[in-house]
Amino acid sequence: MMKSIVRRLLATSMLLLALAAVAQAAVLSGVTMPDQVNAGGATLVLNGLGMRKVAIIKVYVGGLYLPARTHDANAIMAADAPRAIRMEFVRDVDKGRLTGGFREGFEKNAGARVASQKANFERFLGLVGDQKKGAVMTFTYVPGTGTVINIGGKDAGTFEGKEFADALFSLWLGPVPPSNDLRKGMLGL
Repeated sequence: MMKSIVRRLLATSMLLLALAAVAQAAVLSGVTMPDQVNAGGATLVLNGLGMRKVAIIKVYVGGLYLPARTHDANAIMAADAPRAIRMEFVRDVDKGRLTGGFREGFEKNAGARVASQKANFERFLGLVGDQKKGAVMTFTYVPGTGTVINIGGKDAGTFEGKEFADALFSLWLGPVPPSNDLRKGMLGL
């Protein structure tokens, strides 16, 4: 009888732990994003996530992390506050296609920052390589530190200033995002 009670308690505990793990993550197309990430000592919450598609082909899931949830892209870009974008690839993408998409997004969305951030953006593109299915890239802006580019769990480079962060984040939050569904999902709409 005692063994039966212990087994039930153990089974119940394991079920509760499993449910807690599910509650602490968001899932889209089999990609799990954590509800929170750390950015320079600040805790950022998952604002939303969306799927980047080219035609009907799924490319990556993108998650936007902020100090507090908001649907207002302009407010996100105006604030000098920590933020992060996490991308997890659902298919292999070669460097040329990826950097081409980033470059196109930069030119369409960075506005007045295109000229002042062109050299930094080209340096950023030089850090990007082929991405395999399951690969993760994270872009984290922390005021006073800059934007840290993390590829595959390793910091690949840091870019000083909010202006670069705004230019980079405008790729997803600007007026001409890679796809409207991705932008809407990241904004939690």
